[in-house]
Amino acid sequence: MLATDRNDPNTLVQLSMCKFLTGGSDREAIALTEQAIRLSPRDPVMGWWYTWIGFVHLLQSRIDEAIAWLEKARNADPGHAQRHAWLASAYALKGDTERASDEIAEARRLSSDDRYSTIARLKAAQYWGVPKVRVLFEATYFAGLRKAGVPE
Repeated sequence: MLATDRNDPNTLVQLSMCKFLTGGSDREAIALTEQAIRLSPRDPVMGWWYTWIGFVHLLQSRIDEAIAWLEKARNADPGHAQRHAWLASAYALKGDTERASDEIAEARRLSSDDRYSTIARLKAAQYWGVPKVRVLFEATYFAGLRKAGVPE
């Protein structure tokens, strides 16, 4: 799609995701998504784009940046369980276990399955990227969820 329209915001975000989850640069992933935001500032999926930037920051252990973007995402569209889980992880890594607990409870409430009941179920529920990226998930996202009280 980029070959025919280099300014398609959805394609830019998908490219960002593909590049990052296959081991590419976090800075490039964020830049591509920020470009999509500039191109379509009122896009109905803006909450997801904010989430993606926050999550990339989380995986890079830039917790303050992650929280800022993830809170923005939650405020833009609070009805998605995954946003709350990612925010729970970030809050827990920051040491704010009360807010982390509240967010994981909301993720569980919004989830249509029991993926947030244990780390094992969450790991089984989706693809977590190439080995390099899975290491980042383990060191940040899953570590934060454990601190938020999600059992193995």
